[in-house]
Amino acid sequence: MHKRLRVLNVEDEKDDALLLERHLSRAGYELMFEQVATLETMGAALDEQSWDIVISDYHLSHFNGLDALALLKERELDLPFIILSGTIGEDIAVAAMRAGANDYLMKGNLARLVPAIERELQEGIHRRERRTAEEALRQSEERFRLLVDGVRDYAIFMLDPEGRVASWNAGAERVLGYTEAEITGQHFSCLFTPEDIVGDLPAQELRIVEAEGRDEHERLLIRRDGTRFWASSVITAIRDETGRLRGFSKVMRDITESRSAEERITHEAFHDSLTGLPNRLMFTEHLKRAIAHAKRHDDYLYAVLFLDLDRFKVVNDSLGHAIGDQLLVATARKLEKTLRPEDVVARIGGDEFTILLNDIHGISDATHIADRIHHELQRSFHFDGHDVFTTTSIGIALSTAAYNEPDEVLRDADTAMYRAKSLGKMRYEIFDPSMHARAMKLMKFETELRQAVEREEFCLHYQPFVLLKTGKIRGFEALVRWQHPERGLVFPDEFIPIAEDTGLIMPIGRWVLYEACRQMREWQDQFHHDLSLAINVNLSGKQFSQSDLIQQIDDVLQQTGLDPNCLKLEITESAIMEKAESSIVMLKQLRDLGVKLYIDDFGTGFSSLSYLHRFPVDMLKIDRSFVSLMNKGNENSEIVRTIVKLAHNLEMEVMAEGVETAEQLEELRALGCEYAQGYFFSEPVDSEKAKTLIEV
Repeated sequence: MHKRLRVLNVEDEKDDALLLERHLSRAGYELMFEQVATLETMGAALDEQSWDIVISDYHLSHFNGLDALALLKERELDLPFIILSGTIGEDIAVAAMRAGANDYLMKGNLARLVPAIERELQEGIHRRERRTAEEALRQSEERFRLLVDGVRDYAIFMLDPEGRVASWNAGAERVLGYTEAEITGQHFSCLFTPEDIVGDLPAQELRIVEAEGRDEHERLLIRRDGTRFWASSVITAIRDETGRLRGFSKVMRDITESRSAEERITHEAFHDSLTGLPNRLMFTEHLKRAIAHAKRHDDYLYAVLFLDLDRFKVVNDSLGHAIGDQLLVATARKLEKTLRPEDVVARIGGDEFTILLNDIHGISDATHIADRIHHELQRSFHFDGHDVFTTTSIGIALSTAAYNEPDEVLRDADTAMYRAKSLGKMRYEIFDPSMHARAMKLMKFETELRQAVEREEFCLHYQPFVLLKTGKIRGFEALVRWQHPERGLVFPDEFIPIAEDTGLIMPIGRWVLYEACRQMREWQDQFHHDLSLAINVNLSGKQFSQSDLIQQIDDVLQQTGLDPNCLKLEITESAIMEKAESSIVMLKQLRDLGVKLYIDDFGTGFSSLSYLHRFPVDMLKIDRSFVSLMNKGNENSEIVRTIVKLAHNLEMEVMAEGVETAEQLEELRALGCEYAQGYFFSEPVDSEKAKTLIEV
């Protein structure tokens, strides 16, 4: 291909413009290429130079692709306009096509660019030919005949005043299948569908054109072989000098392909690309109609079911996204089978589905569907040699007069779904107002927690641990508290789970780490006789999985001046075992920093002995649940004995949590436990009281 192409590129990224220019050059075009980055420079370029096509980014610094399209329309320039963007949502794409954009493509996939350019250049030629044809038809019949004989892409034909075909060009033969000899003298209604003929549409068309002089429309027509196609037509009345009707001229083009493209774009805008189900936008429209119908008819009931697949993340992480996608598609098909034709099921994102049950008799209809869904999803799926099982948590919201907007119904169904999930999953819950109250309370608590992070409303309490051989304090565990401005001291079991869910655990964890190290360094400076005092800091599972955790800890040690040997990091065995292999790498990197590593709450999670000996861990902390129930010779004592023996065999030390009695302390000493922590020695105290414990 060595074809000249004049391209105006509306783009504010030089690199993207250069990539586009290179792509078109490699495609064989002889380019005249200009990049503009503002509406002013675009307008100047349009005024000063002729162009074949405009290719525009959508997201620009001070305007967008629709603004550029509007400027082109203002100039009344018939130029193809293609949007080429890095990210563009379905709603924007539909808006752009409706505004007059000819196509849209993604920057990361230019395979369709050259075909799209060629198509639009050809379309531009067609538009110009069409305008030329119409103008020629109005000037004279002779010039019309000269023109139509040379046009093959358009069906151009003449009708007499009664609608019978009087002339027929080669384009009409190609588009409609009739030869001129076959069609001449026939009424043009033979091109219409039977339903349009019954509706007297051919006669109506001629009456409108006779009265108004011209009509333009798009409709389904029929070819000679019976196939249907979409046609764009312009029909014009032809009159002589006296105004007497001489007949009609009709110019027609097959637009089936472009019409299909429009329908495809519209379908994609309202459907989920993976499952083919309606998406959130379409579901919302259906729900909006149900709400309006319920407002008009008191006896009309509907219900919304909000579904979330249980353990879907486990399937994705263990078997891969391809299997996860197959599970979503298979789930969609099963959900469709459980519903009536008048109901609507949609995928609204991730592993979440919604169902609208129209015209039900009561809540029992909704719970019956929920039971059927649970029954269907209990059966295993088979994908690529894998048996996959899933269940779902379902929230149900029944229609009430209080609902005015779809988002209100979805919110309540979503709230009920989370209630079902919190109560054990694989169940359904029906929304009641108390759920909303709880959700609002939780939202308020989360907002206050975010503010607490910003305002630094946290403080640390310190619980000492002692070396059982000497009975002396060897360090403290740092325990975070929230100094709430209204509620007073809030303990971590109330706010840490929310912090984990919202990601606030990250800034809170960083603050705890810094403050604990700073405080311990301050105590060491004050009490030179014991520089080996250590501080224990808990790491959550999310903190432990951070890619920059090593750098964070190293920075804190540098900033506070604390010896790495004096920092002990406590990590639960469940957090370590979640991704055991990557945990080994992370633990080794932490060990290389010089910090000590403890497995916290040992015995309550699941640890594989094959992994445990590979973990570079210094100490196991026995969970308080075993220590609190210890009596000589009972089951818990044997568990503690086994943990101590296991740790020693792996060359680890042991610390017991939750020591409250002298009897427990005596038995732990007898079992060879090195360290202990609990209320027998001290409850968690603030920094001033902890300081007095060090002085003693």
